[in-house]
Amino acid sequence: MIETGLFALPHGISLSCRFTGARGRPVLMFLHGFPEAAFVWDGLLEHFARPENGGFRCIAPNLRGYEQSSAPAEVTDYRPRHLMQDIAALIEHEGGPLACLVAHDWGGAVAWNLAASAPGCMEKLAIINSPHPGTFLRELQHSPAQQAASAYMNFLIRPDAETLLAEDDFRRLWEFFSSMGASNGPNPWLTDAVKAQYRDIWRAGLTGPLNYYRASPLRPPRQGPPHHDPAAAAVVIPRDKLQVNVPTLVIWGMGDTALPPALLDGLEDFVPQMQLHRVEGATHWIVHEQPQRVISFLQDFLS
Repeated sequence: MIETGLFALPHGISLSCRFTGARGRPVLMFLHGFPEAAFVWDGLLEHFARPENGGFRCIAPNLRGYEQSSAPAEVTDYRPRHLMQDIAALIEHEGGPLACLVAHDWGGAVAWNLAASAPGCMEKLAIINSPHPGTFLRELQHSPAQQAASAYMNFLIRPDAETLLAEDDFRRLWEFFSSMGASNGPNPWLTDAVKAQYRDIWRAGLTGPLNYYRASPLRPPRQGPPHHDPAAAAVVIPRDKLQVNVPTLVIWGMGDTALPPALLDGLEDFVPQMQLHRVEGATHWIVHEQPQRVISFLQDFLS
């Protein structure tokens, strides 16, 4: 049974969380992306809490800015160091190093950075369709295909993005579920019940979620007035900030049109202890599309 709670952290941020399993058990933590929320992990929380599947304590926070979690007003409050501080503090609240940190999309961006800067927080890392900052920066700087695939990011930083996304019953947000995948029709997983969960999250506020994009320079440059913005072209990340030395599982839906497979090229240079599963017939939304496949990969990795 999934429980919910608001966890107050020492630095003044509170995160609303969904959790299963008893305190004191090895902990799995699940980080969601945009435009999602913690509920997307419910099936995995229930699965991995069962004794026959490891009997883990499983917790999925709503990241800052989402659902009932704290939503600071300043864009600068969504920079990576603050996002990592939230998750590191939640890990400490849960009793120390995680058995595994599992993350997708923006949650993966936080997880990659945390694994590189504070590897003692976790024994293992599992990433689902979330680019490593080293390969993402390379592709944003040198690949016209990636620049085109990521062009939507420059829409999401517009000052009127909240208003535009909310129009027509969130029409543009529903389109994310088809535009970021190779789907040729309706998504069967996007049932009325799932849509209702998404609407509840989006009605709680879109400014926090959009501030992740506004705070990050890892997006395509914008050329010429009035928006000359070098964005990723001006970014340099020191090599030692990119090395991930914990055992890492990477699951990649190969139909992800926003994050093409070229992002996997050279990934082993940054992540030497890596298992990689390329999943044909899956998109950016593989957690929704093929949950049992994701669970199977994770179960093997945790064993």
